[in-house]
Amino acid sequence: MAAPLIAQTTRYINPATTKLLLVPSIADITAVTRSEMDAGLDVTREVAEVAGWMLQGEAVPTPDLATLFTGSITGRISVENSSITFYMDRAGDDIRSLSGVGTNTNVLWLDGGDVAGYLMDVYPVRVLSAGKSRSVEAQPGRMTVSYSVTREPAVDVEIPA
Repeated sequence: MAAPLIAQTTRYINPATTKLLLVPSIADITAVTRSEMDAGLDVTREVAEVAGWMLQGEAVPTPDLATLFTGSITGRISVENSSITFYMDRAGDDIRSLSGVGTNTNVLWLDGGDVAGYLMDVYPVRVLSAGKSRSVEAQPGRMTVSYSVTREPAVDVEIPA
């Protein structure tokens, strides 16, 4: 008998689907409320690039004398360096007001969009740096905000109605 097939996915691309919210205060990141989300800011249309935002596990080697093979066990989990590059406004009315070094907030990734019952990831973060990108090329003004993830993120949290 053949193994059963996994359910076929409904595929999508991130542009025009994913939503990104910055939410200053969340009581329980595993059970975010709609009022907490609504108190945040949807920055989706100001995002130029993203980097990081992925949990990574560490393998801890477990050699022993009985064999030449070195097995491993699951070790610590971390999030690589993470950043978001935002567009800047000529007059300064942009992400700068929310990204002072040391600012604490929560980054919510709603990959399938803001749809009740879909899943999101919640990253408690602190702003590490906010650097302006300058160029002599024809490019829009941009600012890269780097974040440290301060606690274990809550992944696959149900989006509230």
